[in-house]
Amino acid sequence: MKAIIPVAGTGVRLRPLTYTQPKPLIPVAGKPIISFIVEQLIELGIEDFIFIIGYLGEKIREYIERTYPQLNLTFVTQEERIGSAHAIWLAREHYADAEEIMIFFGDAIIDADLQAFKDSKLTTIGVKMVDDPRNFGVIEFDADGNIRGLIEKPTIPRSNLAMVGCYKIREVKQFIQACTHNLEHNIQSIGEYPLTDALARMLEWGTKLSLIKVDNWFDCGRRDVLLETNAIFLDRPGFATDDPPPYDNSIIIHPVHIGPDCDISNSIVGPYVTLGANTRLEHAIVADSIIGDYARIHDIVLRNSVVGNDASIGGLQQSLNIGDNTEIDFNG
Repeated sequence: MKAIIPVAGTGVRLRPLTYTQPKPLIPVAGKPIISFIVEQLIELGIEDFIFIIGYLGEKIREYIERTYPQLNLTFVTQEERIGSAHAIWLAREHYADAEEIMIFFGDAIIDADLQAFKDSKLTTIGVKMVDDPRNFGVIEFDADGNIRGLIEKPTIPRSNLAMVGCYKIREVKQFIQACTHNLEHNIQSIGEYPLTDALARMLEWGTKLSLIKVDNWFDCGRRDVLLETNAIFLDRPGFATDDPPPYDNSIIIHPVHIGPDCDISNSIVGPYVTLGANTRLEHAIVADSIIGDYARIHDIVLRNSVVGNDASIGGLQQSLNIGDNTEIDFNG
């Protein structure tokens, strides 16, 4: 079995952070998003990985090669971003001989019984109920509860069961044929070739599909979800820094993850803060935030914030002379 991880996207919803940092490398509780995915698949015994890279792809490649040298790694570049099916189709020569493949999108973290997922006897799609399915691929059913169709980002959804970016494909050759058919006949959805349409073509050709509902799905493409996911994982065993070293005149409010060689003085850190390596905090209060490597934070109060690597922020102080019956809201 081979694993395919598309990571060619630009991370538009997390800009400006993703202008210089690919979204899969953003840390959650001290671990890059993509490492959650890779290590879950390693636990299933998978050793052959194909990464579809594009935007800032060399940073992803350098991280993966440095962190997982024991794996059999292949990198394919998607120059033109015209959909996930197109991205995976570009790498077809590297998995055409595989008996099965697993596809995991590289920007989401999933809690699920992945062993059952791997052991499924059918081509299988990970799904979860969502409040608003219009931004996802959606499963549609007939009156008897059988899968009738797969629709990418429907304007009027007929189901709120969304595909969450994890798939197991058993009919590998037919999958490649379905992608090729859609590309050759210019069959698109919303101006691109999504994986949803390739699977819909396989369903049309008679492939039987099964579904596995995931326990949790953390789609880390938005800042609020990214920070929420960071907090959830810091509450789990093995992610927070349990016994940080003493810092000069500072208070640590757990749970937090503090990277190596951080310099913290006259500050309050936490709860739910991830600090990257070599971060420097002076006269700062930081809560519910993710701070990148080599950042400097000084003379400021930060909450619900994401700060990139090598950033410097500080000096947000006020000196006020306020008269009677006055109301000031700095959040307004």
